[in-house]
Amino acid sequence: MVISSSNSYSERNLDIAKISNDKKINLKRFTQNGQIQIYQSSYRGSYSSIIRDSLRNAALGRKVLLVQFMKGGVNQGIANSVKLCGNLTWVRSSQSFDQYNSEEIENNNLKKIIHESIYELWNFCKKELLSGVHDQIILDEIFLAIEMKIIDKDDLISTLENRFISGDVILTGTGIPKDLLLMANQITELRS
Repeated sequence: MVISSSNSYSERNLDIAKISNDKKINLKRFTQNGQIQIYQSSYRGSYSSIIRDSLRNAALGRKVLLVQFMKGGVNQGIANSVKLCGNLTWVRSSQSFDQYNSEEIENNNLKKIIHESIYELWNFCKKELLSGVHDQIILDEIFLAIEMKIIDKDDLISTLENRFISGDVILTGTGIPKDLLLMANQITELRS
């Protein structure tokens, strides 16, 4: 017999089930991962509503991680993340394509440095997805990083399958691989 309760027994929203067999009582923990939500658009820069919602969630007390893979220009990086509302951690890549013009990137071998910076950010995100610390994680423009072969699609899928987060994971971008669309609980197409 399984008895479960709607009461929250831990700050991570773990449910506890009481399993009783012939006078033996075992308490077994099980987790419920939040949803995977995908927001897609045919153009970049259309996700201001997601950023607005992340600020609102942080103000309401949820721990939110907002990661922008393809944005930069503020010398941010993992070590210089921005904290807002006490609960929102906002991280951008320390180096990105939008910081330089295309000639600078080709002439100064910046492409490798930018790729390494984005990949370092991805490794940080993997740890956060597996840690269970945040209630919501937003991976902005991760699909562009996959399309550019900076992040491996199978690595993202594996990380999402093994994530430990009671809240939602929100993925944004253009050109979304079908494998990831099939994993999503919710797909939203943003139009102009």
